[in-house]
Amino acid sequence: MARFTTRVELHAASTTEDYDTLHEQMEARGFNRTIEDGEGVTYRLPWAEYNCDADNSIEEVLAAAKDAATVTGKKYAVLVTESKQRRRYGLTQVN
Repeated sequence: MARFTTRVELHAASTTEDYDTLHEQMEARGFNRTIEDGEGVTYRLPWAEYNCDADNSIEEVLAAAKDAATVTGKKYAVLVTESKQRRRYGLTQVN
């Protein structure tokens, strides 16, 4: 299973509702806004950054993120990175 970190920026997003829509659409496509460390502790990712652990190609993950962003009706930018390792600092722990 591959691990992907995906960043989506909505251009000219006028309200937090634009990002609320994006978050809902990304979740519906298997993305989440948290990561878990090796000890089972869960952390919230930075704003509009998503995690996806899947048996998909990077092209499939990009396509899913683009589909989600399209629903907002905003122009957007997407960056998908497949990660072998992750390190974190300063992320908020989810209780």
